Amino acid sequence: MTTFVALLRAVNVSGRNRIPMAELRRALGGSGLAGAETYLQSGNVVVDAEGDDPATHAAKLCEVIEREFGHDVPVLVLKAAELAHIAAANPFVVPGADQKSLHVTLLEDSASEAAFGGLDLPAQGHEQAVLAGRVVYLHLPYGYGRTRLNNAYFERALKTSATTRNWRTVLALVEMSGAGM
Repeated sequence: MTTFVALLRAVNVSGRNRIPMAELRRALGGSGLAGAETYLQSGNVVVDAEGDDPATHAAKLCEVIEREFGHDVPVLVLKAAELAHIAAANPFVVPGADQKSLHVTLLEDSASEAAFGGLDLPAQGHEQAVLAGRVVYLHLPYGYGRTRLNNAYFERALKTSATTRNWRTVLALVEMSGAGM
């Protein structure tokens, strides 16, 4: 069994795409995804499954969500070890950093440094964004709710699906998955 972290995009936001996490855990248990644990109500799931292909498990999660809840939501699945690596590589984690200003945007597909470097990032003030493959590390001193460096921007600019998590959530998911840093 391999441990995976699934990130559901745009669930339980402003009353849209409502998916009760207890019901999601129950539904996943009957689909071959074992030991489902959720974090918060915003679509963060840790599961164990046979095989090591995240795309296969993302498709299975999408199928369960569509069947059980009637929602077609993007799901990004990572191996727990990959999320731990992403967390350990955050260039903005330095002594004295305000962790509330740190976020991680995960892309469905990798973006090239050339494509990312060619973007006219609409950063405000001291906002920063650093690309590492399919991860955009964000330093947002004014918060995610006030930035233009959001999922919609990266999806349009890089032509791929994106989902963002705050740093506290990333660390919690790494801990829940047992991957450590």
